[in-house]
Amino acid sequence: MAEYVLAIDQGTTGSTVVILDRTLTIRARVNREFPQIYPRPGWVEHAPEALWGSVLEALRTALADSGIHGSEIAGIGITNQRETTLLWERATGQPLHNALVWQDRRTADRCQRLREQGLEERVRARTGLVLDPYFSGTKLAWLLDELPGARARAQRGELACGTVDTFLINRLTRGRVHVTDPSNASRTLLCSLDPGDWDDELLALFDIPRSLLPEVRSSSEVYGTTFGVPGLPDGIPIAGIAGDQQAALFGQACFTPGSAKCTYGTGAFVLQNTGPTPRASRHRLLTTIAWRLGQETTYALEGSCFIAGAAVQWLRDGLGLIRTAAEIESLARAVPDTGGVHFVPALVGLGAPHWRAEARGLISGLTRGTTAAHLARATLEGIALSVAELLLAMNEDAETTLGELRVDGGAAANDLLLELQADLLQTPILRPRLLETTALGAAFLAGLAVGFWSDQQEVAAVWAEQRRFTPTIDAAAAAARLAAWREAVRKA
Repeated sequence: MAEYVLAIDQGTTGSTVVILDRTLTIRARVNREFPQIYPRPGWVEHAPEALWGSVLEALRTALADSGIHGSEIAGIGITNQRETTLLWERATGQPLHNALVWQDRRTADRCQRLREQGLEERVRARTGLVLDPYFSGTKLAWLLDELPGARARAQRGELACGTVDTFLINRLTRGRVHVTDPSNASRTLLCSLDPGDWDDELLALFDIPRSLLPEVRSSSEVYGTTFGVPGLPDGIPIAGIAGDQQAALFGQACFTPGSAKCTYGTGAFVLQNTGPTPRASRHRLLTTIAWRLGQETTYALEGSCFIAGAAVQWLRDGLGLIRTAAEIESLARAVPDTGGVHFVPALVGLGAPHWRAEARGLISGLTRGTTAAHLARATLEGIALSVAELLLAMNEDAETTLGELRVDGGAAANDLLLELQADLLQTPILRPRLLETTALGAAFLAGLAVGFWSDQQEVAAVWAEQRRFTPTIDAAAAAARLAAWREAVRKA
């Protein structure tokens, strides 16, 4: 009898498999890392076979460790690093090149040329995105143009492309299924927000043959079943897809317009549910599709801070101030404030609402009295200020006042970070019992498709709060910190 749902959370540095029961008890959680490839400065790649191998190993180990047989799995949900782009042969499934990762900047010149042609507003109006190498469209065009014979083969229908979700489903079904969902399609620059499907005008603009692209299906339905996957029986339904940040929004049960979540991972990603109508941003935030259930599409506003947990890793690996990431909290608590130090974590440029690729990290306000503890606290406060700036812009765009913020991701285990976040936002911060909300969202979507959970109300009912953080300073003090931060950002 099928008693469990399995989620594959395919991320930038590794693949995680989580097996859950109906009460959200985790029966298995296995992560397997794979190498990052940096061919030259600004280029970031993944070897597709290494990525797929990490998924297979995580699947095998999760089932073995839990003692659960594949026949007990009701459905599989997939969530994935977004924008990362692959190209492969239809007949063999063999990739033509390494995956171009969302962090890859090799198409910056292509994006600049399109901006110089005055096309950014036209693209933004149709896609909700900015012209930036972050997104998939120019990555795919680069692959077609730079790989010998690729464009001609694409025109003959010999090749297929996709984001990581599409690649994984293709592998899980041994090439039988070529699909994606609107949450991933809306990150490519090739999909219009309404109706949430490939757009011929955009395909022409980026010179992408439609024959390459997967079918866009809803985020929760049975797309196909497993076939020929080592360690898994044939016939398990693959039934849920969402890009990682949209999956986290769903996993946080942010089903009502105005509800929002922040995922603190390598970067920090804030999404706010805006309901059934796409809402344009006046602050250069992104408008994206959150998910589609049946024929009903839900939209979101999104802002990204490219560096969050990575700043803590830099303190550990680059400066040697801490031995483990967890040590930052006790070090930062050794002082009551930052001592006037400001840290702008623009180590790889600034994302929304600035979109300044040339910006660089900045530490200001240093004195002879500055200690490692001040720098540690300033790092946590810099992350919280980046997120606060995004959410204040979202409130203005959505014409709402945020009632609470639900948080997840590895750094959400840091109590001090969430205390600072509550102070700076002047909003309660809710940490759930289960921080694996990205995998949880994929599991929810798959479970709904196969009847494991009956509806969104049942999903919302099983979501549980672990701790609530409330503001401890007044609005004037929070505003003063934000003003000082914005002055530092201008210098970055």
